[in-house]
Amino acid sequence: MRASLRQWPAIAAVVVAAALPTVARADAATDLVGLINDYRRAPPACAGKRLPMAAPLAPSDLLARVAPADPSQLGAALRAAGYPAANATSIRVTGLAQPAAVLRFVAEHHCADLLDPRYSQIGVAHSAGGIWRITLAKPLLPADLGDWRRAGQRMLDLVNEARARPRHCGGARFAAAAPLAWNEALAAAALAHSGDMAARDYFAHADPEGRSVSQRASAAGYRWRHVGENIAAGLGEPAAVVAGWLASPGHCANIMSADFAEMGAAFVLRAGTARGVWWTQTFGRR
Repeated sequence: MRASLRQWPAIAAVVVAAALPTVARADAATDLVGLINDYRRAPPACAGKRLPMAAPLAPSDLLARVAPADPSQLGAALRAAGYPAANATSIRVTGLAQPAAVLRFVAEHHCADLLDPRYSQIGVAHSAGGIWRITLAKPLLPADLGDWRRAGQRMLDLVNEARARPRHCGGARFAAAAPLAWNEALAAAALAHSGDMAARDYFAHADPEGRSVSQRASAAGYRWRHVGENIAAGLGEPAAVVAGWLASPGHCANIMSADFAEMGAAFVLRAGTARGVWWTQTFGRR
């Protein structure tokens, strides 16, 4: 086994596991992204420390195609590919066939990279020769993300596109679901939570005082029978945020749930922080 770390404004790592037979699967990369997002959602101890949950990673085909010959050239490869990265890391693993084994191996050796709150996108490439390349990155945020309400409405459109078709969320299969309607009270609850996370620089469903999405929805005047929430960070486009949620089994299940009939969504920016932007999507049924 060998590992090397190089600095860019990023970390590049190469990890080689013991050789095992390789079984090529067309969806193996997608499976690994889902497993990594589950890992970030409820992380175990990392180097003896308990780390908080991290935002789901949005899949990026561009990151999956970046393949520098040497890990130290990751920054140059990203620039050549036209990916404006604020931070990035690349992990290369050989000799493991199954996504679950890859996750266990990388989590053992690079849990801090997998849980780094700076990263918000992921690219996974898996070759028939048993080589896995996992690239994590945070893109530079646009100078202007526009209006939060317009972004929330765009998110609603994307969510309803996703609900219009049957979908697997990890190991669970969901039937197509009825479209959601926009709700102003749920949008207010989403904006309040994004603003609180940004102001106090945390990422969690419960605020530091322990208040939950149900309490936030009630405080906004929403008389709910069912309520739920997705949160994300570090991404500047609604399409990337929704892609990250759909690539994370638990978040995907919320999007596809027939228990919900309405939603609201909002983002809040805070310059000078690792995450930069926080997103909240609040679901409900009255």
